[in-house]
Amino acid sequence: MPVIALESRLKNCRNVTTLGVKPNFADYFPTEVAMIKDAAKIYYPSTYYADLFSSMNKKTFPSCLTYRYVQNKIKQTALFHLIGIPHPKTRIFFGTGQKKNILNYFKFPFVCKIPRGSAMGRGVYLVRNKDELESYCGMTKTAYVQEYLPVDRDLRVIVIGRIVVHAYWRIAKDGEFRSNIAAGGKVSFDSIPSGVQDLALRTALSCGWDDVGIDICRHQDRFYVIEANMKYGKEGFKAAGMDYIKLMETMIENGDI
Repeated sequence: MPVIALESRLKNCRNVTTLGVKPNFADYFPTEVAMIKDAAKIYYPSTYYADLFSSMNKKTFPSCLTYRYVQNKIKQTALFHLIGIPHPKTRIFFGTGQKKNILNYFKFPFVCKIPRGSAMGRGVYLVRNKDELESYCGMTKTAYVQEYLPVDRDLRVIVIGRIVVHAYWRIAKDGEFRSNIAAGGKVSFDSIPSGVQDLALRTALSCGWDDVGIDICRHQDRFYVIEANMKYGKEGFKAAGMDYIKLMETMIENGDI
């Protein structure tokens, strides 16, 4: 039985047939419908189809739970609190009335984020005064506010299946508090601290995420999980000379995913 994927992430894998994501299921050819229904597992089904396949007890990779937390910092933070994952002090303020209470909980500077749909460092702001806070609050109905930890780097740990496949530092460029590669951050493999991969794997498994980049920072000798990125880039793989496509082909063949 061929390995079937919908999204394009595995389109270059020799052992995967990618069908594409068609919002109207009726647009799939009868042969494609048969392939989808007969497949033991659907790879990268998309956010739209992940829940649908879950309802019919069709296995997917990534898991349905992984898709449910994509680019949703509010749900991620709530889950971290529920299961005891170390996370920077964070509060969500809904609506104009609650936003007025932000300074009762946080002192400048602090970090404000657009809570849904933001990625690659976009929608993340270091707020240093009331004017900057007012500007941020005008951007979003829901304020996602997090304590500022003065670090110049964080760790990206990538978990695929139940395995840590990669880990590296992302070092912020001078004058930038964000360490995202898209914001000018640099990849480093120097002295990856012991324990960080275990924390990332524990986080992923506890949350039910099986294809995720876990972002972790170290502050005053403690590790904190900042957030999870289900649509992580491949820059860290390229910098390490790793062939991402070959890795995925092998993990599929070995039954790791």
